[in-house]
Amino acid sequence: MLLLHLSDVDEASWAEKLKAALAPYPVVQRGDDFDPAAVRYIFVWKPRPEAFDGLDGLKAILSLGAGVDALLKHPRLPDAPIVRFVDADLSQRMSDYVVAHVTMHHRLYTRFRADQKARRWSQLYPPAASETTVGIMGMGVLGQDAAERLKPLGFTLRSWSRTAKDIAGVEGFAGMETFDAFLGGTDILVNLLPLTPETTGILNYETFSKLRRGKLDGGPVIINAARGGHQREADIVRALGDGTLGAASLDVFETEPLPATSPLWEIENCYVTPHIAAISNEATGVAYFSRIIREHEAGGALVNVVDRGRGY
Repeated sequence: MLLLHLSDVDEASWAEKLKAALAPYPVVQRGDDFDPAAVRYIFVWKPRPEAFDGLDGLKAILSLGAGVDALLKHPRLPDAPIVRFVDADLSQRMSDYVVAHVTMHHRLYTRFRADQKARRWSQLYPPAASETTVGIMGMGVLGQDAAERLKPLGFTLRSWSRTAKDIAGVEGFAGMETFDAFLGGTDILVNLLPLTPETTGILNYETFSKLRRGKLDGGPVIINAARGGHQREADIVRALGDGTLGAASLDVFETEPLPATSPLWEIENCYVTPHIAAISNEATGVAYFSRIIREHEAGGALVNVVDRGRGY
């Protein structure tokens, strides 16, 4: 039996499509009459404290999100494998966001928008893409896809991750011992890291001060489409105000929704979007998770299982 426990999304719609895809395998929702001991899989998004109560026969936890940091903090999380959502559509949407904001900042949008408001004709020419280095933090599925989509645009690319990655056309850095060197050659910093104790707060004033200067007018830029826990928003406000950063694109925040009192709303060189860079597509999600359940029930191995020690 598959149990759905989806908060803040249309659980009924997911249930209807999963029932059709898995039939005759039983699929139930929280309000249905079922025996918790008969549940073998639970499909979760923002599970409530009681989500896993009584699920003694659980084979796997299926996470609607690509990131599982919040799920790992659940106070009653069972000791069952966690399968995260890996999907080409999700990767495409995230890369769309990254490419849009990288190219916007590379072409000095903040500068020319200010010139337009001031009715100032100032022919400052942006650098060539090849003269601009984009540094991607996090080289999992999302980071690698973003790099592949930035390559044809001609940017110089580098990456930083926990373990070394050998990716053609991308200069790789791995481990904290290389972090400063990675930052020192980066003009546009893209964060796609998983949120772990080691990466919490990594987007801070010290990090910003180590980025390369002199290439982009106004200063280096950060783009965060990963987790709000990665950033220290007070540091971002400070860095945008004193020129340590030229601009920032933020899709995630320490508190969501972003409070109306946050100074980020009114900073002209800060671009705020309401956590919409990428969303799990229902059609592809149903196909992905129904296939995983069928294959596992037939004796196959689970795929994209979270390493709890690493946190992703």
